[in-house]
Amino acid sequence: MTDKTSDPRHQQHDEGFPAQKQDQPGHTAQTHPTPDHGEQTYSGHGRLAGRKALITGGDSGIGRATAIAFAREGADVAIVHMPEEQEDADSTIGLISEAGREGLSLPGDLRDEGFCDDAVRRTREAFGGLDILVLNAGYQHDIDGFESLKTDDMRRVFDTNLLGTVLTARAAYPHLEAGASIIVTASIQAYNPSPGLIDYAMTKAAQVAFTKALAEEAGERGIRVNAVAPGPIWTPLIPGTGWDASKVENFGSDTPLGRAGQPAELAGAYVYLASEESSYTSGSVLAVTGGKPL
Repeated sequence: MTDKTSDPRHQQHDEGFPAQKQDQPGHTAQTHPTPDHGEQTYSGHGRLAGRKALITGGDSGIGRATAIAFAREGADVAIVHMPEEQEDADSTIGLISEAGREGLSLPGDLRDEGFCDDAVRRTREAFGGLDILVLNAGYQHDIDGFESLKTDDMRRVFDTNLLGTVLTARAAYPHLEAGASIIVTASIQAYNPSPGLIDYAMTKAAQVAFTKALAEEAGERGIRVNAVAPGPIWTPLIPGTGWDASKVENFGSDTPLGRAGQPAELAGAYVYLASEESSYTSGSVLAVTGGKPL
């Protein structure tokens, strides 16, 4: 007989979510139930021993789960976050330190080219190098019909998800050596776009193209470039999207596994793509979607 704890339909929160809203950037303390980042469950096995990582959007959600996993696998971890997210960032840095690794908090806005350059420079100076770059920071907002899409909101989505991704990667790229790994957080929205997230979905499709194009060039230098495509994952981004109570309550229930995922359930995908276990994997998009096809 299958134990409920081993049944993927029930391993994490498998009920509806209470109505809630936040302004972006969202905060973990205001997200109910609290997302699981693997604080109590992730165990490392030294797969990233001695590595130096930079994670954008590393303060909460998928970024925090990845930071915890990387640190417990032996990596030093720098996290980029908005200044308003310092409380979450401090908590993440504390978890990195508890794992016995060095953590670095980098508050700023990835829409600022100078900050992107500075974040890479400060990481390299603090750690003595950089060999794992996770381009995870993102922004999304719900729209009620295409005609209501506001130019300023659209620009924020484009500039955060695309400009911030490209600028940070460009700043890091010249300094990366053979064996380095770049990992992009794409989305199922790149393949199965929702009308209410049309501008976000466009950026995620572009990130897939970015991943595949850069992988082709970077491979000649021994650098691997891959992406993770999450499905519906419970993070502060979700109550900050602007959905009504019904959408929040039923978030993730349309997946084959019948529930939303938790950030902790993606950590292993990032560890795999950052580690030597994926030495022949580049230009790939790894789906973590609860069974939804890309």
